[in-house]
Amino acid sequence: MGFAERPVLVFWETTRACPLSCRHCRASAIARPLPGELSTVEGRSLIDRLLDFGRPYPTLILTGGDPLQRADLPELVGHARAQGMNVAVSPAVSDRLDAETLSTLKSLGVAAVSVSLDGGTAATHERIRGVPGHFGRSLEAIEAGVRSGLRLQVNSTVMSGNLTELPRLFRTLYSLGVRTWEVFFLIRTGRGADLEEVTPTEAEEVSHFLYDASRYGVLVRPVEAPFLRRVRKERDGPAPSHGGSLYSALHHELEEGMGPPSQPSSLAPKGTLDGDGILFVAHDGTVYPGGFLEYRLGNVRVDGPVALYRESELLRRIRTRELHGACGTCPYRSECGGSRARAFVHSGDPLGTDPACLFAQGLTTRA
Repeated sequence: MGFAERPVLVFWETTRACPLSCRHCRASAIARPLPGELSTVEGRSLIDRLLDFGRPYPTLILTGGDPLQRADLPELVGHARAQGMNVAVSPAVSDRLDAETLSTLKSLGVAAVSVSLDGGTAATHERIRGVPGHFGRSLEAIEAGVRSGLRLQVNSTVMSGNLTELPRLFRTLYSLGVRTWEVFFLIRTGRGADLEEVTPTEAEEVSHFLYDASRYGVLVRPVEAPFLRRVRKERDGPAPSHGGSLYSALHHELEEGMGPPSQPSSLAPKGTLDGDGILFVAHDGTVYPGGFLEYRLGNVRVDGPVALYRESELLRRIRTRELHGACGTCPYRSECGGSRARAFVHSGDPLGTDPACLFAQGLTTRA
Protein backbone atom coordinates (compact mmCIF):
# COMPACT_ATOMS: atom_id res chain seq x y z
CA MET A 1 0.00 0.00 0.00
CA GLY A 2 1.19 3.54 -0.63
CA PHE A 3 4.77 4.26 -1.59
CA ALA A 4 6.70 1.52 0.20
CA GLU A 5 9.78 1.43 -2.02
CA ARG A 6 10.39 5.06 -2.83
CA PRO A 7 9.02 8.54 -2.17
CA VAL A 8 7.66 10.54 -5.06
CA LEU A 9 8.89 13.80 -3.51
CA VAL A 10 12.11 14.54 -1.63
CA PHE A 11 12.27 18.02 -0.15
CA TRP A 12 15.74 19.41 0.55
CA GLU A 13 15.85 22.49 2.75
CA THR A 14 18.96 23.82 1.05
CA THR A 15 19.36 26.71 3.52
CA ARG A 16 17.61 28.53 6.34
CA ALA A 17 18.73 31.88 4.91
CA CYS A 18 15.79 33.97 3.70
CA PRO A 19 15.02 37.69 3.30
CA LEU A 20 11.48 37.24 4.67
CA SER A 21 10.19 36.76 8.22
CA CYS A 22 6.93 34.94 7.58
CA ARG A 23 4.76 34.47 10.65
CA HIS A 24 3.97 30.84 9.84
CA CYS A 25 7.49 29.77 8.79
CA ARG A 26 8.20 26.14 9.65
CA ALA A 27 11.93 26.76 9.51
CA SER A 28 12.08 30.03 11.48
CA ALA A 29 14.31 31.17 8.63
CA ILE A 30 16.97 33.82 9.29
CA ALA A 31 18.95 36.37 7.30
CA ARG A 32 22.16 34.34 7.04
CA PRO A 33 22.89 30.63 6.55
CA LEU A 34 23.20 28.60 9.72
CA PRO A 35 26.48 26.81 10.40
CA GLY A 36 26.42 23.20 9.32
CA GLU A 37 24.27 23.37 6.21
CA LEU A 38 25.17 20.79 3.58
CA SER A 39 28.03 21.91 1.34
CA THR A 40 28.04 21.73 -2.43
CA VAL A 41 29.94 18.43 -2.31
CA GLU A 42 27.52 17.03 0.27
CA GLY A 43 24.57 18.23 -1.76
CA ARG A 44 25.84 16.48 -4.87
CA SER A 45 26.37 13.35 -2.79
CA LEU A 46 22.80 13.55 -1.48
CA ILE A 47 21.51 13.74 -5.05
CA ASP A 48 23.61 10.71 -6.03
CA ARG A 49 22.28 8.69 -3.07
CA LEU A 50 18.70 9.51 -3.99
CA LEU A 51 19.32 7.71 -7.29
CA ASP A 52 19.58 4.50 -5.25
CA PHE A 53 15.79 4.55 -4.91
CA GLY A 54 15.76 3.50 -8.55
CA ARG A 55 13.52 4.64 -11.35
CA PRO A 56 11.24 6.45 -11.41
CA TYR A 57 13.44 8.71 -9.31
CA PRO A 58 11.78 10.95 -6.74
CA THR A 59 11.27 14.55 -7.76
CA LEU A 60 13.74 16.73 -5.86
CA ILE A 61 12.22 19.93 -4.48
CA LEU A 62 14.79 22.53 -3.48
CA THR A 63 13.31 24.67 -0.76
CA GLY A 64 14.40 26.66 2.27
CA GLY A 65 14.60 29.38 3.57
CA ASP A 66 15.22 30.69 0.11
CA PRO A 67 17.22 28.40 -2.20
CA LEU A 68 18.14 31.42 -4.32
CA GLN A 69 20.41 32.43 -1.44
CA ARG A 70 22.74 29.55 -2.39
CA ALA A 71 25.31 30.53 -5.00
CA ASP A 72 25.68 26.86 -5.98
CA LEU A 73 22.00 26.41 -6.85
CA PRO A 74 22.66 26.18 -10.62
CA GLU A 75 25.33 23.53 -10.01
CA LEU A 76 23.03 21.49 -7.79
CA VAL A 77 20.15 21.70 -10.25
CA GLY A 78 22.45 20.83 -13.13
CA HIS A 79 23.86 17.81 -11.31
CA ALA A 80 20.40 16.43 -10.52
CA ARG A 81 19.16 17.00 -14.06
CA ALA A 82 22.26 15.31 -15.49
CA GLN A 83 21.30 12.19 -13.54
CA GLY A 84 17.77 12.24 -14.97
CA MET A 85 16.06 13.58 -11.86
CA ASN A 86 13.19 16.06 -12.06
CA VAL A 87 13.80 19.21 -10.02
CA ALA A 88 11.45 21.87 -8.69
CA VAL A 89 12.46 25.05 -6.87
CA SER A 90 10.51 26.92 -4.19
CA PRO A 91 12.06 30.40 -3.90
CA ALA A 92 11.05 33.32 -1.74
CA VAL A 93 9.65 36.34 -3.53
CA SER A 94 12.54 38.79 -3.22
CA ASP A 95 14.76 40.96 -5.41
CA ARG A 96 16.57 37.78 -6.49
CA LEU A 97 13.42 36.35 -8.09
CA ASP A 98 13.07 38.15 -11.42
CA ALA A 99 12.53 37.32 -15.08
CA GLU A 100 16.24 36.63 -15.60
CA THR A 101 16.34 34.18 -12.69
CA LEU A 102 13.23 32.39 -13.96
CA SER A 103 14.78 32.17 -17.43
CA THR A 104 17.94 30.69 -15.92
CA LEU A 105 15.96 28.11 -13.95
CA LYS A 106 14.10 27.12 -17.10
CA SER A 107 17.33 26.80 -19.08
CA LEU A 108 18.72 24.53 -16.34
CA GLY A 109 15.78 22.19 -16.81
CA VAL A 110 13.81 23.01 -13.66
CA ALA A 111 10.40 21.38 -14.02
CA ALA A 112 8.38 23.72 -11.81
CA VAL A 113 8.62 26.76 -9.57
CA SER A 114 6.36 27.55 -6.64
CA VAL A 115 5.77 30.91 -5.00
CA SER A 116 3.49 31.85 -2.13
CA LEU A 117 0.48 34.09 -1.80
CA ASP A 118 -1.40 33.98 1.49
CA GLY A 119 -4.15 36.53 1.22
CA GLY A 120 -6.62 38.03 -1.18
CA THR A 121 -5.60 41.50 0.00
CA ALA A 122 -2.28 43.21 0.51
CA ALA A 123 -3.01 43.81 4.19
CA THR A 124 -3.51 40.13 4.97
CA HIS A 125 -0.65 38.81 2.86
CA GLU A 126 1.83 41.37 4.18
CA ARG A 127 0.78 40.81 7.77
CA ILE A 128 1.70 37.15 7.29
CA ARG A 129 4.85 37.71 5.24
CA GLY A 130 6.16 40.63 7.28
CA VAL A 131 7.32 42.80 4.34
CA PRO A 132 5.51 45.98 3.19
CA GLY A 133 4.81 45.97 -0.54
CA HIS A 134 5.27 42.20 -0.76
CA PHE A 135 1.76 41.54 -2.11
CA GLY A 136 2.39 43.52 -5.29
CA ARG A 137 5.82 41.97 -5.75
CA SER A 138 4.29 38.50 -5.32
CA LEU A 139 1.71 39.21 -8.03
CA GLU A 140 4.50 40.41 -10.31
CA ALA A 141 6.50 37.23 -9.60
CA ILE A 142 3.48 35.07 -10.38
CA GLU A 143 2.89 36.90 -13.67
CA ALA A 144 6.56 36.55 -14.59
CA GLY A 145 6.49 32.86 -13.72
CA VAL A 146 3.46 32.24 -15.91
CA ARG A 147 5.09 34.15 -18.79
CA SER A 148 8.35 32.22 -18.40
CA GLY A 149 6.73 28.99 -19.52
CA LEU A 150 7.77 27.22 -16.32
CA ARG A 151 5.06 25.22 -14.59
CA LEU A 152 4.08 27.66 -11.88
CA GLN A 153 2.45 26.62 -8.64
CA VAL A 154 1.14 29.01 -6.01
CA ASN A 155 1.22 27.95 -2.37
CA SER A 156 -1.20 29.38 0.17
CA THR A 157 -1.60 28.77 3.88
CA VAL A 158 -5.01 28.35 5.48
CA MET A 159 -5.21 29.86 8.96
CA SER A 160 -7.83 31.62 11.03
CA GLY A 161 -6.78 35.06 9.78
CA ASN A 162 -7.35 34.54 6.06
CA LEU A 163 -10.29 32.13 5.71
CA THR A 164 -12.78 34.65 4.37
CA GLU A 165 -10.36 35.81 1.65
CA LEU A 166 -9.97 32.39 0.00
CA PRO A 167 -12.50 33.03 -2.82
CA ARG A 168 -10.87 36.35 -3.67
CA LEU A 169 -7.43 34.74 -3.56
CA PHE A 170 -8.59 31.95 -5.87
CA ARG A 171 -10.06 34.40 -8.37
CA THR A 172 -6.83 36.40 -8.38
CA LEU A 173 -4.74 33.32 -9.11
CA TYR A 174 -7.12 32.14 -11.81
CA SER A 175 -7.06 35.53 -13.52
CA LEU A 176 -3.24 35.45 -13.57
CA GLY A 177 -3.25 32.09 -15.34
CA VAL A 178 -2.26 29.94 -12.34
CA ARG A 179 -3.54 26.40 -12.74
CA THR A 180 -1.91 24.66 -9.77
CA TRP A 181 -2.83 25.79 -6.25
CA GLU A 182 -1.25 24.09 -3.24
CA VAL A 183 -3.19 24.80 -0.08
CA PHE A 184 -1.45 24.17 3.24
CA PHE A 185 -3.45 23.87 6.46
CA LEU A 186 -1.34 25.48 9.17
CA ILE A 187 0.72 23.29 11.52
CA ARG A 188 1.73 25.07 14.70
CA THR A 189 5.47 24.59 14.47
CA GLY A 190 8.37 27.01 14.01
CA ARG A 191 7.07 30.58 13.96
CA GLY A 192 3.63 29.16 13.24
CA ALA A 193 3.40 27.97 16.85
CA ASP A 194 2.09 31.43 17.75
CA LEU A 195 -0.68 31.42 15.14
CA GLU A 196 -4.20 30.08 15.45
CA GLU A 197 -5.10 26.98 13.48
CA VAL A 198 -8.52 26.58 11.97
CA THR A 199 -11.04 24.62 14.02
CA PRO A 200 -12.25 21.19 12.85
CA THR A 201 -15.54 22.76 11.72
CA GLU A 202 -13.69 25.48 9.79
CA ALA A 203 -11.35 22.89 8.25
CA GLU A 204 -14.36 20.88 7.10
CA GLU A 205 -16.11 23.86 5.56
CA VAL A 206 -12.93 25.10 3.86
CA SER A 207 -12.42 21.59 2.50
CA HIS A 208 -15.83 21.70 0.84
CA PHE A 209 -14.98 25.13 -0.59
CA LEU A 210 -11.73 23.72 -1.99
CA TYR A 211 -13.69 20.89 -3.59
CA ASP A 212 -15.76 23.56 -5.33
CA ALA A 213 -12.60 25.45 -6.39
CA SER A 214 -11.13 22.24 -7.80
CA ARG A 215 -13.93 22.12 -10.37
CA TYR A 216 -12.74 25.18 -12.34
CA GLY A 217 -9.84 23.54 -14.17
CA VAL A 218 -7.30 24.29 -11.44
CA LEU A 219 -5.30 21.49 -9.84
CA VAL A 220 -5.87 21.87 -6.10
CA ARG A 221 -3.35 20.09 -3.88
CA PRO A 222 -3.91 19.94 -0.12
CA VAL A 223 -0.93 19.84 2.24
CA GLU A 224 -1.39 18.53 5.79
CA ALA A 225 -5.10 18.20 4.96
CA PRO A 226 -5.52 14.67 3.60
CA PHE A 227 -9.13 14.71 4.80
CA LEU A 228 -9.92 16.53 1.53
CA ARG A 229 -9.71 13.10 -0.09
CA ARG A 230 -12.60 11.99 2.10
CA VAL A 231 -14.51 15.14 1.17
CA ARG A 232 -13.94 14.43 -2.51
CA LYS A 233 -15.23 10.89 -2.11
CA GLU A 234 -18.31 12.14 -0.29
CA ARG A 235 -19.01 14.91 -2.79
CA ASP A 236 -18.41 12.69 -5.83
CA GLY A 237 -21.02 10.31 -4.41
CA PRO A 238 -24.33 11.11 -2.78
CA ALA A 239 -23.21 14.36 -1.19
CA PRO A 240 -24.07 14.72 2.50
CA SER A 241 -25.09 18.05 3.95
CA HIS A 242 -22.09 20.35 4.04
CA GLY A 243 -23.81 23.51 5.09
CA GLY A 244 -22.60 26.02 7.61
CA SER A 245 -22.28 29.77 7.51
CA LEU A 246 -18.59 29.79 6.57
CA TYR A 247 -18.99 27.38 3.67
CA SER A 248 -22.13 29.14 2.47
CA ALA A 249 -20.32 32.48 2.38
CA LEU A 250 -17.24 31.05 0.62
CA HIS A 251 -19.36 29.11 -1.88
CA HIS A 252 -21.55 32.12 -2.67
CA GLU A 253 -18.60 34.45 -3.24
CA LEU A 254 -16.81 31.88 -5.40
CA GLU A 255 -19.78 31.31 -7.70
CA GLU A 256 -20.63 34.99 -7.78
CA GLY A 257 -17.17 35.77 -9.14
CA MET A 258 -16.53 32.65 -11.24
CA GLY A 259 -19.93 31.31 -12.20
CA PRO A 260 -20.97 27.72 -11.45
CA PRO A 261 -18.17 25.12 -11.80
CA SER A 262 -18.48 22.76 -14.74
CA GLN A 263 -15.54 20.35 -14.52
CA PRO A 264 -14.78 17.23 -12.46
CA SER A 265 -12.85 17.78 -9.25
CA SER A 266 -9.07 17.88 -9.62
CA LEU A 267 -8.54 16.65 -6.04
CA ALA A 268 -6.61 13.37 -6.10
CA PRO A 269 -8.54 10.43 -4.62
CA LYS A 270 -5.32 9.21 -2.96
CA GLY A 271 -1.99 10.85 -2.27
CA THR A 272 1.03 11.17 -0.07
CA LEU A 273 1.52 11.58 3.66
CA ASP A 274 4.67 12.47 5.57
CA GLY A 275 6.76 9.31 5.28
CA ASP A 276 4.41 7.79 2.71
CA GLY A 277 5.64 9.19 -0.58
CA ILE A 278 7.45 12.11 1.07
CA LEU A 279 10.89 12.51 2.66
CA PHE A 280 12.44 15.72 3.98
CA VAL A 281 16.13 16.58 4.34
CA ALA A 282 16.89 19.58 6.55
CA HIS A 283 19.64 22.14 5.94
CA ASP A 284 22.05 20.19 8.17
CA GLY A 285 21.25 16.80 6.63
CA THR A 286 18.79 15.64 9.28
CA VAL A 287 16.07 13.49 7.73
CA TYR A 288 12.42 13.76 8.75
CA PRO A 289 9.25 12.10 7.37
CA GLY A 290 8.13 15.56 6.22
CA GLY A 291 8.93 19.21 6.67
CA PHE A 292 6.36 19.68 9.43
CA LEU A 293 6.85 16.32 11.16
CA GLU A 294 10.07 16.89 13.06
CA TYR A 295 10.60 13.28 14.07
CA ARG A 296 14.28 12.56 13.45
CA LEU A 297 15.01 9.50 11.33
CA GLY A 298 18.75 10.02 10.83
CA ASN A 299 21.20 12.22 8.94
CA VAL A 300 22.41 11.89 5.36
CA ARG A 301 25.96 12.61 6.48
CA VAL A 302 26.04 9.14 8.05
CA ASP A 303 22.84 7.36 6.92
CA GLY A 304 21.58 6.35 3.51
CA PRO A 305 18.24 7.99 2.67
CA VAL A 306 16.99 4.82 0.99
CA ALA A 307 17.49 2.74 4.13
CA LEU A 308 15.98 5.47 6.33
CA TYR A 309 12.87 5.57 4.18
CA ARG A 310 12.38 1.85 3.61
CA GLU A 311 13.40 0.48 7.00
CA SER A 312 11.94 2.97 9.49
CA GLU A 313 9.34 1.27 11.67
CA LEU A 314 7.47 4.55 12.05
CA LEU A 315 7.27 5.08 8.30
CA ARG A 316 6.19 1.48 7.77
CA ARG A 317 3.30 2.03 10.19
CA ILE A 318 2.33 5.26 8.50
CA ARG A 319 2.35 3.56 5.11
CA THR A 320 0.26 0.62 6.34
CA ARG A 321 -2.02 2.98 8.33
CA GLU A 322 -1.33 1.34 11.70
CA LEU A 323 -2.59 4.49 13.37
CA HIS A 324 -3.95 5.22 16.82
CA GLY A 325 -7.29 6.52 17.97
CA ALA A 326 -9.96 7.61 15.52
CA CYS A 327 -7.55 7.73 12.56
CA GLY A 328 -6.79 4.04 13.18
CA THR A 329 -10.43 3.00 12.93
CA CYS A 330 -11.60 5.50 10.32
CA PRO A 331 -13.14 3.95 7.20
CA TYR A 332 -11.24 6.53 5.13
CA ARG A 333 -7.80 5.81 6.62
CA SER A 334 -6.51 4.22 3.41
CA GLU A 335 -7.07 7.27 1.21
CA CYS A 336 -6.64 9.82 4.00
CA GLY A 337 -4.61 8.82 7.05
CA GLY A 338 -4.80 12.22 8.72
CA SER A 339 -2.00 14.75 9.11
CA ARG A 340 0.82 12.95 10.90
CA ALA A 341 2.54 16.28 11.59
CA ARG A 342 -0.51 17.83 13.25
CA ALA A 343 -1.07 14.70 15.33
CA PHE A 344 2.58 14.84 16.49
CA VAL A 345 2.50 18.55 17.33
CA HIS A 346 -0.69 18.21 19.36
CA SER A 347 -0.12 14.88 21.12
CA GLY A 348 3.52 13.90 20.69
CA ASP A 349 2.31 10.78 18.83
CA PRO A 350 3.03 10.78 15.08
CA LEU A 351 0.55 7.91 14.72
CA GLY A 352 -2.21 9.68 16.65
CA THR A 353 -5.47 11.25 15.53
CA ASP A 354 -5.46 14.40 13.42
CA PRO A 355 -7.26 16.95 15.64
CA ALA A 356 -8.29 19.10 12.66
CA CYS A 357 -10.51 16.42 11.13
CA LEU A 358 -14.19 16.86 11.97
CA PHE A 359 -15.00 13.32 10.88
CA ALA A 360 -12.37 11.94 13.29
CA GLN A 361 -13.81 14.10 16.05
CA GLY A 362 -17.19 12.46 15.42
CA LEU A 363 -15.65 8.97 15.60
CA THR A 364 -14.02 9.88 18.91
CA THR A 365 -17.31 11.16 20.30
CA ARG A 366 -19.16 8.00 19.29
CA ALA A 367 -16.47 5.66 20.64
